[in-house]
Amino acid sequence: MEIALPVLGGLGLFLYGMNIMGSGLEKAAGERLKKLIEVLTSNRLMGVIIGALVTMVIQSSSATTVMVVGFVNAGFMTLTQAVGVIMGANIGTTITAQLIAFNLTDIAPLAVAIGVAIWLVTSKKNLKSLAEVLIGFGILFIGMDMMGSGLKPLADNPAFANIMQSLNDPFLGVLVGLGLTTILQSSSASVGLLQALASQGLISLNLAFPILFGDNIGTTTTALISSIGANKTAKRAAVVHFIFNLIGTIIFITILRIPIQAIVLKVSSGDIQRQIANAHTLFNLVNVIIQFPFANLLVKAAMKLVPGDDIKMEEAGLKFLDARIIETPSIALGQAEKEVYRMGQIVQKNLIMSSQAFKNKDERLTRQVFSQEKIINRLETDIVEFLVQLSNESLTEEQYTQVNVLMNVINDIERVGDHADNIAELTQAAIEDDLQFSDQAMEEFNNISSKSHEVFHNAIESLNDVDFTKAKEVLRLEEMIDELEKSYRNSHIYRLNNMLCSPHSGVIFLDLLSNFERISDHSSNIALYVLDRLDEE
Repeated sequence: MEIALPVLGGLGLFLYGMNIMGSGLEKAAGERLKKLIEVLTSNRLMGVIIGALVTMVIQSSSATTVMVVGFVNAGFMTLTQAVGVIMGANIGTTITAQLIAFNLTDIAPLAVAIGVAIWLVTSKKNLKSLAEVLIGFGILFIGMDMMGSGLKPLADNPAFANIMQSLNDPFLGVLVGLGLTTILQSSSASVGLLQALASQGLISLNLAFPILFGDNIGTTTTALISSIGANKTAKRAAVVHFIFNLIGTIIFITILRIPIQAIVLKVSSGDIQRQIANAHTLFNLVNVIIQFPFANLLVKAAMKLVPGDDIKMEEAGLKFLDARIIETPSIALGQAEKEVYRMGQIVQKNLIMSSQAFKNKDERLTRQVFSQEKIINRLETDIVEFLVQLSNESLTEEQYTQVNVLMNVINDIERVGDHADNIAELTQAAIEDDLQFSDQAMEEFNNISSKSHEVFHNAIESLNDVDFTKAKEVLRLEEMIDELEKSYRNSHIYRLNNMLCSPHSGVIFLDLLSNFERISDHSSNIALYVLDRLDEE
């Protein structure tokens, strides 16, 4: 217990500190991180750079790879793009080991103190994010120091010396590293533990090298587990990560270990912690350089191991969202915005289709509207569920506000979908009873329906583009539709009073006017959310 408690406590603090530091960095990066992913193209080299940068920010290659599996599963990223990001993630994850090698334990308490002080006295989100980075940084090194102190008694333990001696077998070392990282679910944590052992003189670079190789294979288990239940392409992304690290380990054990080890010893002689950090970085960097030209072969191998075709995604399902993306809130929020916009487009199509059904007395179109309405309702449920999960993550105040805005927008979009469904139901009733409408009534219908389509279109476009001009146009159109609804209602009541149309037709027509007016109200709500952002800026 004398050894176990400080080691486990130190490891817990290390993981917690790494998590807080990554969270703070991600909040500080925020929109920049989102834009990094958005500029991702089929250029695989760009994918490597972005994968490395994102992993440096969120402090976990496992989290990046799980996020990539989520992107692929959501159809946002192709398998070709995923390969580059996965390779880059392996490079980015080595930054933690390099940071640890600076051995900044003495200033760790000061970093925590400054971080807490900033957190308590400021209300600015950027400074609070900086405070989190400092607190996480300090806790990480305090955890490392605790682990080192806890491991110190092992130097005089004969049993531990025998265990270390058995690790001279490189294949056993690989298995130890694989098992350790699989248990901890973090290669950075297992490398940190190696550096803690090294700081007490308990392990040499010769022993550490094969364990590092095993760490890199072990980190792939997180993505492999995450891919369970995902589509085949997402499973292939996880398999690519495994194959890539496995091949790299085989190449290093059989060919490159001795020359790379010689380079590490020459560059950082006398500093075992720095040697482990440099070995970790060189392994991943050289592995990417060697395998990068053969990325297409990795994809083909993954397709062989995960054969078959995906079932084509139906419109009913989420297209841009996957629960795995939630670990990176800034990116998850951007994807949620895309999904909400997509839902709005589906509602817009349904609205146009319901109006066409009435004009053409087309019962086939009304059935399509009813079918699409079920899809819209399912989308609403799934997006709200995603946003609820996202709201429980560590968000900035601005991100939390945006989640709430999207919740409200979804409600307005779904209500417009309900009104499209109402129009289809009224159309069906008119068809069944063979109701007739005057030319003037149809002219009024065409005018108010086209204006309603326009106001909703402008609303969702202003939301997607954050276009304040379109948002203001929505408010102008909403007032116009209100006036049209009053005017056409009076006009139709006049026709009813003068027996120019049947009472049943009159009721249907007045209900149609009411639905179009309510569509403009919900469109106005969406525009007001956009204009609220103008006030904030």
